[in-house]
Amino acid sequence: MKTASVLAPEALGPTITAGEILVEIMSTSVGTGFLEPLTLLGPFPSGAPAIFIDQVARLGSAAGIISAVGSDDFGRLNIERLKRDGADVSAIEVLSDAPTGSAFVRYRPDGARDFVFNIARSASGQIRMTGAAKALVSRAGHVHVMGSAFAIPGIAEILAEAVASVRSRGGTVSFDPNIRKELVAGQGEARRRLEDILSVTDLLLPSGEELAIAAGLEDEEAAVHELLSRGISEIVLKRGALGSSWYRPGERIDCPAFVVDELDPTGAGDCFGATYVTCRRQGRSPAQSLRYANAAGARTVTKQGPMEGVSTFAELDEFIEANGSKA
Repeated sequence: MKTASVLAPEALGPTITAGEILVEIMSTSVGTGFLEPLTLLGPFPSGAPAIFIDQVARLGSAAGIISAVGSDDFGRLNIERLKRDGADVSAIEVLSDAPTGSAFVRYRPDGARDFVFNIARSASGQIRMTGAAKALVSRAGHVHVMGSAFAIPGIAEILAEAVASVRSRGGTVSFDPNIRKELVAGQGEARRRLEDILSVTDLLLPSGEELAIAAGLEDEEAAVHELLSRGISEIVLKRGALGSSWYRPGERIDCPAFVVDELDPTGAGDCFGATYVTCRRQGRSPAQSLRYANAAGARTVTKQGPMEGVSTFAELDEFIEANGSKA
């Protein structure tokens, strides 16, 4: 099925985002917490917005991020990685008085993870709309909003300015909620921000319970109908090992997952979203875009490190050919 994309074509300008850049350092042993000396692996470049934009760039599309890092090796590691993969790093501010953000990760026996973060008191906690950031926004054609970034002071205002600017030129917005139910309960500030971004969203990319949280309805079909009725043009539901589903009013496409041995799930959803957005901006059909996005997410989890599994289209074609998908 060939369905016209609801997203602005790439000719209008690059895909941009704003949010945290950090390094991830992982325990090599399974266990609980960080209460004893451990063998650690890293640092790896990370941060959900950074992973997303790196994957867009790796696919050969113009992409940039508004962020901040410290004047340290962790910051240089991230900037060099993004630059090497083709991302625009002009709007990443380098701060001399704050370190680059970090996350220490350890897997528990049940597959859950323990984290120790330094984001709020790092450079990522001081992201601002610099002159370079305004210049990036002024030439952008699409803004991708990540719910995780709203934990950073001032990011909501930066994203609101970027969205307004891009939409005024005919650009579009995608939104990956990445939110927890308890954060948006009731009618508080977090809920208001969620409703504000949903009101300007063209493409919604929820996972799991995020669909129900966004709609305020538990039933999947009812939640999809509610969100589409508000003016969201496309919803792509990420189902992990069960694949993904695409929705437009009166239409649905399901795409099966690829079967792989999971090594590290960090970044899978970000790579999925980046690949889907890029495919649609390039004019591919929903079915083709889902297939590539599923492949990108699956390929990511076979590599150790959040950005180590980002893929080119050639690598995705090779992966699809080699792995097939569930029947």
